[in-house]
Amino acid sequence: RSHVSAGHGRIGKHRSHPGGRGNAGGQHHHRILFDKYHPGYFGKVGMRHWHKLNNRYHCPTVNLEKLWTLVDASVLENAKALAASNSKEAPVIDLDKLGYFKLLGKGRLPRVPVVVKAKYFSKDAEAKIRAVGGACVLTA
Repeated sequence: RSHVSAGHGRIGKHRSHPGGRGNAGGQHHHRILFDKYHPGYFGKVGMRHWHKLNNRYHCPTVNLEKLWTLVDASVLENAKALAASNSKEAPVIDLDKLGYFKLLGKGRLPRVPVVVKAKYFSKDAEAKIRAVGGACVLTA
């Protein structure tokens, strides 16, 4: 009883939305708050790409360091045995069938020749595969 304005003051009064609803006034009466706590909220940057078809940019990648984890461990053991016996044979790893389009050059390869099939190779990946006596085969 007798708490007339219920803690909201007699002068300003407790009106419904005195500053506007939501983000109202971000460029007007609430500008200081927006500039201080949300810089760059308003405006645009960059170029638009109309009707972008994302499957044209779909290019899952894998690094060299993961290359031998994609196949069974026995494949690497057999490849080491072939390399030790100076054989001209080498295992083939088809990245397309494993769901990768591009091979990147991070990591080291064991000194075992390997034939890698992929749509794309980075320069480093190609150089490192050739350095261990392997080959890079481009697929369509």
